[in-house]
Amino acid sequence: MYPLLSLFLRRLIRRGDLVLQTVDGTRHRFGDGSGPPVVMRLNSRRAERLLAHNPALTLGECYMNGELDMTEGGIMGLLTLVSENAGADPTNEVWMRAWERLRLVWRRVVQNNVPARARHNVAHHYDLSAELYSLFLDPDRQYSCAYFEHPDQSLAEAQLAKKRHIAAKLLLDRPHLDILDIGSGWGGLALYLADVGDARVTGITLSEEQLSWSRRRAVEGGIDDRVWFEMQDYRHVQARFDRIVSVGMFEHVGRDFYDAFFRQAHRMLKPDGVMLLHTIGRLDVPANTNSFISRYIFPGGYIPTLSEITPSLERAGLFATDIEVLRLHYAETCRAWRLAFVAQWDRARALYDERFCRMWEFYLAISEVGFRWQGLAVFQIQITRRIDALPITRDYMVDAERRLRERDAVALAPSLERTG
Repeated sequence: MYPLLSLFLRRLIRRGDLVLQTVDGTRHRFGDGSGPPVVMRLNSRRAERLLAHNPALTLGECYMNGELDMTEGGIMGLLTLVSENAGADPTNEVWMRAWERLRLVWRRVVQNNVPARARHNVAHHYDLSAELYSLFLDPDRQYSCAYFEHPDQSLAEAQLAKKRHIAAKLLLDRPHLDILDIGSGWGGLALYLADVGDARVTGITLSEEQLSWSRRRAVEGGIDDRVWFEMQDYRHVQARFDRIVSVGMFEHVGRDFYDAFFRQAHRMLKPDGVMLLHTIGRLDVPANTNSFISRYIFPGGYIPTLSEITPSLERAGLFATDIEVLRLHYAETCRAWRLAFVAQWDRARALYDERFCRMWEFYLAISEVGFRWQGLAVFQIQITRRIDALPITRDYMVDAERRLRERDAVALAPSLERTG
């Protein structure tokens, strides 16, 4: 075995049972032998060197390209074992830390998300086959963190609960509010807000696939007279709104554009308006996005800390009126997506190929690891221009969420009866 890889694994895997089989058939064991064995097979000498020098990137690449196979425990078992030994930072060797510092300097180039690049980055991920997303998302195609109100809640129920949770924080206290949904996805949240709030909703996206899907849903639902979807960058919106919501889009803004984002939010929000920002966040210090995710899944993406968000809010003249940290909800969401995707492996392979399936499985697995063990969470930040724009206690959120839950239960009853 390549000596540097052997040294790295001996230092990293102290607990558990990792077996690595090299291309000559030799089996090497790391850890104290406790727990179920995790067995991986390397199919080339090249893979040994790649894993030793830059495992944060090349573990996923080797698995994706078939240079690494899991014969016991699966890729999630391997990532779990590594995380349980390494904690929040698996890059604990000197050369790995040096590489991550270099990436941190370089991030200003790769995250230069001007409108043209932002459009290209969105297309890279969201303009994949529409059928692909139907393989693992809930029927409403919510592609962001669900809100699990109890452990046995299904993914579809938890995604509906997420929409309720957001609607309650937006204070839909009167009909005909004008709402902007920045990064509107496949339209589910915009349609929900229009329904429960009797509101007029504009959704903006940079994805052709999502745009056509959302518009079709509005027409089929008979509410295209008050729910509109547009292909538009947030920087180019001219109208003003009573409410603004953004779910899962801020991660694509880019670190150097936070001031511009919140200045534009201030301009678009009416003086007594309310905004809800739902974004993946980092609970510790600023750091790089996982290199595999950055290269293959979300180019230009960046996960902020609160310390990076709040100064831009302040400079824009906005108030953070409520901040909630959703812990482990996204870990459970990613787990549900991963299990659903693996169950539909053959259909996904028919759409693309084996390499794509391995890439996607690794993406969902490493995402779950990030939220479960490496300090990632979701921030829901409620924002206003005026300090008196909202009631002075949070009771209105609890009351609204309860009313919406009762309403949703009534709305779902006929479909539950049909499926029962």
